[in-house]
Amino acid sequence: MEEIVELLEQNKLAELKEILINENPIDIADVFEDFPKEKYLIIFKLLPKDFSSEVFSYLSPEKQQDVIENITDDEIKFIVEDMYLDDTVDFIEEMPANIVDKILKNTSSDKRKLINQMLKYPENSAGSVMTVEYISFKDNYTVKQAIEYYRKVAIDKEETDICFVTDTKKKLVGIISLKTLILSKDDSYIQDEMDTNFVSVLTLDDQEEIAALFRKYDLTTMPVVDHEDRLVGVITVDDIVDVIDQENTEDIQKMAAMNPSDEEYLKESVVSLAKHRILWLLVLMISATFTGLVIKKYEDILQSAVYLATFIPMLMDTGGNAGSQSATLVIRGIALEEIEFSDIFKVIWKELRVSILVGFILSAVNFIRIYYFTRSGLETSLVVAISMFLIVIMAKVIGGVLPLVAKSLKIDPAIMASPLITTIVDTAALIIFFKLSVIFLHI
Repeated sequence: MEEIVELLEQNKLAELKEILINENPIDIADVFEDFPKEKYLIIFKLLPKDFSSEVFSYLSPEKQQDVIENITDDEIKFIVEDMYLDDTVDFIEEMPANIVDKILKNTSSDKRKLINQMLKYPENSAGSVMTVEYISFKDNYTVKQAIEYYRKVAIDKEETDICFVTDTKKKLVGIISLKTLILSKDDSYIQDEMDTNFVSVLTLDDQEEIAALFRKYDLTTMPVVDHEDRLVGVITVDDIVDVIDQENTEDIQKMAAMNPSDEEYLKESVVSLAKHRILWLLVLMISATFTGLVIKKYEDILQSAVYLATFIPMLMDTGGNAGSQSATLVIRGIALEEIEFSDIFKVIWKELRVSILVGFILSAVNFIRIYYFTRSGLETSLVVAISMFLIVIMAKVIGGVLPLVAKSLKIDPAIMASPLITTIVDTAALIIFFKLSVIFLHI
């Protein structure tokens, strides 16, 4: 970056151009993010046309908008025509209406038709992330015909390693890899060489489910068909990596009790950030009043044994943390399709055994700490230790079960994470502690 800045300041543009064209387009796009507008526009215009379109596809939406607003119509047309269709659609979806009009005005009618078709699919559906730049053969082609056709069209296609085979009605009947195609005899028919054991998805299938299929079958590409099994597009692994990243980010935000947002943290406004957080904070604040009601119900006990209040934060925090651990593991298991609702009793049994082991160790450590280092009586130490044991068991079982229940009710399991489980466990922990105090301490 220092070298680029120095060459710009010295106006050595020819030398700068030589350096840039030997760099990876992704790295150049990253450099743009740290440059002021007037500098990266100069650099962009230095790049060769075919190279600049590749760099453009990796820029942030804000930088893309700046570039489109400051280049000629011919340059816009070249960039859009040179980009892969799915990248073009992703880029257009992020642009304001006036920029979209400018882009579509400088797009060929055939590509504009395809763009408009893909924009009609619901957000986060297979249709919205697929590309139509794939290679397909008719099933009555010979291998020689298929290779000749491949040579003609592959240069403009995004997916070239796997080819798709359709019948006369464009129904998907098989797939064939480039390796198989090259190694097959010229006079053999594609229908005899193709693989009919393939996985496909419908245009309206959810992208999260598609990502799970990619993971399960270890795929690099997947065909997308309509309800009549006609091939309409393909989804490539690079797009699925973006989907997985997006879905994981969404789950993390939900687990932190926030409404999901696609905006980058530093670029999102304060008002927008507050709006995404306030709803869940209000819900959790109101639900936490149950904790207050429990304390109020047992206020006579606290008045007669004030020292008991010193153990409440420890018991509540430990219970909340224990529940969150279980919930996080189960939520991740659900996301990876390792755990289903039918496994609920297996989850309960496993968490029960784990919690007994963990609870026993925590209780023993606490008993020793309280009895020997706080000068509390034997009865108080036992109450706290037993409370800890029962709270950990209760928290881990609840943390393991709630995400599965949420999944069965078609609610995102990520919602049943730390904040909500902590609130539920806090209330239950207080009830356990106060009940045991009444029984053992006779207050």
